[in-house]
Amino acid sequence: MSEQGETATLTARLLERAAPKRADFEDLVIVPVFAVVVALILGGVAMLATNVDLETIGRSYVALAYGSIGSINALSETITAATPLILAGLGVALGFRAGLFNIGAEGQILMGGMAAVVVGFSFTGLPMLVHLPLALLAGIVAGALYAAIAGWIRAATGAHEVILTIMLNMISYRLVDYMLRMPAIQRPGRSDPISSSVLPTAELPRLLEWLGPNLRLHSGVFLMLAAVLFVYWLLFRSTIGFEFRASGESPEAARFAGMRSGLIIVLVMALGGAFAGLAGANQVLGVLGRASSGFSAGIGFDALAVALLGRSHPFGVVIAGLLFGALEAGGRQMQVDAGVSIDLIGIIQSLIILFIAAPLVVRALFPWGFRKGAPASKE
Repeated sequence: MSEQGETATLTARLLERAAPKRADFEDLVIVPVFAVVVALILGGVAMLATNVDLETIGRSYVALAYGSIGSINALSETITAATPLILAGLGVALGFRAGLFNIGAEGQILMGGMAAVVVGFSFTGLPMLVHLPLALLAGIVAGALYAAIAGWIRAATGAHEVILTIMLNMISYRLVDYMLRMPAIQRPGRSDPISSSVLPTAELPRLLEWLGPNLRLHSGVFLMLAAVLFVYWLLFRSTIGFEFRASGESPEAARFAGMRSGLIIVLVMALGGAFAGLAGANQVLGVLGRASSGFSAGIGFDALAVALLGRSHPFGVVIAGLLFGALEAGGRQMQVDAGVSIDLIGIIQSLIILFIAAPLVVRALFPWGFRKGAPASKE
C-alpha cells in the first residue's frame, strides 16, 4: 500500500473512532468513564514515581475536585474554561461528522479573536446592543473565512485537510505576532506584542459579578448553549446536516446521490471555523479583554480531544468540555494546595485520550463493566 493510501486508511480509522455510525452506550459512555478512572490512577502512579507521597497524592486529588466543583468560584472557573473548548469542539465535531479532520481550530481561534478585538476597540460611541454583536460577528466571519481556505484548496486540488490546516496554524501564529506590532493595533506606550483593550461596550457581561468581583463567568455561556442546540439541529434535524453525515460515512455514495462534495467540504470547514472563531471572540471579549501573542493558549488543540471524547455528538462535546474545564480549573487549585505540577493535568488529559482511542485496552482492564459477548471495536 502506498504512503498516501496508508494515510487515508489511518485517517478513516480515526474518523470512525471520533464519529461512530452507531451510538453504542458502552462505547460512548462506559469506555470514557473508565478511561477517566484509569487516567487518574496512572496520574497517581506518575506522582509516586516522582517521589510524591501518598498523602500528597490524596490531597492533590481532593484539591482537584474542590477546585473544579467545590464552590461557586470553582464552578465559575470550570464553566469559563469549558465554554471556548465546547465552542471550538463543536466546530471540530462538525468536520469529523463530514469525514474531515480539521486540525486548524487553533489558527481559526486566533483569527477570530484578532478580528473581534480589533472591532472591539476600534468603534467608539456605539451602544452595547450594536457593538458587542458586531465584534462577535467579526470573530465568526474571520474564523469561517480562514477555515474556508483549507476547504477550498481541499475541494479544488484534493490536498489533505490535515496538512492544510496545520500549515494555516503556523501562518496564524506569525500573522498574529505581526498584527500585534502594527501601530493601529498595538497598545500605545507598549513595546511588547499586545493589543489595545476592548471597549466596555464590546465586552461580554459577567453574570456573577454581584456575588464577587473575581467570578469570571460571563454571558458567553449562553452563546455556547445556543451553539450546541444549533449544531444538534443542523446535524440531526436538517437536510444539509444529513448531507454532511452522508458525505462523512460514504463520500462516493453521497456523490452518487447527487450531493455536491466540493461545496460540502467548503461549507463544513467554514462552519467549523465559524465556531472556532466564536471561541476566540469569547476569550478576548469575555475573559482577556485584549489580545496578546498566543492568547489561544492551545484551546484549539484541546478542542480536538474534546470532540474525540464527546464522539462528535453535540451533547457529548458539552460533557467532554466540562470535564476538561474542570481539570483545568481544578489543576490550578491542585498546584496551590498540594504543590503538584500543573503538567500533571496535561498527562491526565493525554491518558484519557489514549484510552478513549484504544477501547479494547479499557475492556481488557475492566471486563466486568461490559456485557459479555458484546462486540468490541476493532483497532
